[in-house]
Amino acid sequence: MKGSQVQVLLYPEIEKKVDRLEGGEVANEKNLKPVRTKSEARERGRNGGKASGEARRRKADFRKTLNMLLTAEIENEEYKPILEALGVECTLESALNMAMIKEGLSGNVKAYEAIAKYAGQSNQTERDDEEQKIRTDRAKRARDMEVGDTDTSDENIQSFLKAMRPTQEDLEDLFSEDENKEVETDGEETEETS
Repeated sequence: MKGSQVQVLLYPEIEKKVDRLEGGEVANEKNLKPVRTKSEARERGRNGGKASGEARRRKADFRKTLNMLLTAEIENEEYKPILEALGVECTLESALNMAMIKEGLSGNVKAYEAIAKYAGQSNQTERDDEEQKIRTDRAKRARDMEVGDTDTSDENIQSFLKAMRPTQEDLEDLFSEDENKEVETDGEETEETS
């Protein structure tokens, strides 16, 4: 195996070496058995499909159960009066959110970060997002030029879609440009007719 070994201290008295996998490696290549026939490949594929379906059903059941539990009403003396005063449903989900806020207020930074993350707040500003988009576009163009792919049809499609969904600012700019052209055109016509 090509993976590098990393030394991890789980406890001060116990040292354990852990193999770190690198891209494309399999956890334990020794346990892999090559496929010998088409029927064996078909059988393995069928078994993998069944296992995948079972895993998906388990995850779906877990989500369903979790959502059912989170929407269950609570009778907690600590949170119910506060939630009712705020006009919020008295559910486990609301109580969990309230508990996270309480932890954040007590100075728990991880609780604060979780609240900020799920409230849609980010430490990135709109300017940072715009700069990231510009860098990404530049890198894409450079890669396309390097590969020789100068087809900008994707950019053209994006421009077309943006034009189909103009912002209020775009509309105002569009109409201000039309008014400026009309004024210029009227001025030119009067000069020609005089």
